[in-house]
Amino acid sequence: MRYLLQCLMVVMVAGVLATGCQKTTGKTAGEHVSDAGITTAVKAKLAGDRLGTLTQVMVKTVRETVYLTGVVPNEAERARAEQLTREVNGVKEVKNDIQVRAPNP
Repeated sequence: MRYLLQCLMVVMVAGVLATGCQKTTGKTAGEHVSDAGITTAVKAKLAGDRLGTLTQVMVKTVRETVYLTGVVPNEAERARAEQLTREVNGVKEVKNDIQVRAPNP
């Protein structure tokens, strides 16, 4: 009987911890894994772009919405980063907060 109660307590504690983690981040374990995969795929796509200047773009994914930040030298590269991000599977929305700053001469 004591063993059964110990097992029951372990299961209950595990359940509370799992629920607590979801409540603190607001994401389920599946959403967290999905967001991490999307972020990795977007970073790889930006790094592999032919222009090679999109490595200065930071990527964060929350519930399949990708947030882009950083600095690029022109509007064309800003738009290119957003276009490449939209091509990644699983991306529902893109928030492009990349700043355009011409390089110093």
